Amino acid sequence: MSAQENYTPRLQAEYANTIKKAMQEEHGYKNVHEIPKLEKIVLNCGAGESTQDSRKAQNAADDLTLIAGQKAVVTRAKKSIATYKVREDMPLGAKVTLRGKQMYDFMDRLVNIALPRVRDFRGLKKNSCDGRGNYAMGIKEHIVFPEINYDKIDSIRGMDIVICTSAKTDDEARSLLKKFKLPIKD
Repeated sequence: MSAQENYTPRLQAEYANTIKKAMQEEHGYKNVHEIPKLEKIVLNCGAGESTQDSRKAQNAADDLTLIAGQKAVVTRAKKSIATYKVREDMPLGAKVTLRGKQMYDFMDRLVNIALPRVRDFRGLKKNSCDGRGNYAMGIKEHIVFPEINYDKIDSIRGMDIVICTSAKTDDEARSLLKKFKLPIKD
């Protein structure tokens, strides 16, 4: 067994040791399986200029692969839209879904490295939940992640980050994410 297999992310250990207990005390869950947890994090990066140059979507996928630590998939148009000069099956962007150890590692880097590097950052909006315990946010510049070499990028892209939890309400999800130190404004 390699050292990589025995590795437990810091946030995953913190969730198991402290966050679960705090959530149970705060919300009064009777069963440990009721306690909300992170299920997945979805990163999505659109490359709008890919209608002129199809390599832009592949470059977005390469950047997203570096950020996530897992191979990103190029997203393609499902149908043609003449107004936007989009043809069916044309590459439009990239996405990656993180679960398990990669998810906790990304969450750690997002909270402790990337968000503090965002210019004029004053916290995340508290009303960005969808009603089912999922939190969505956007980042305007993907260069806030340390994995991206500023000299080698072709253009600065924004990205969407959706954090999916097993929480049943938005309040439970916000409470869980605040315990993971996500800077949500009150």
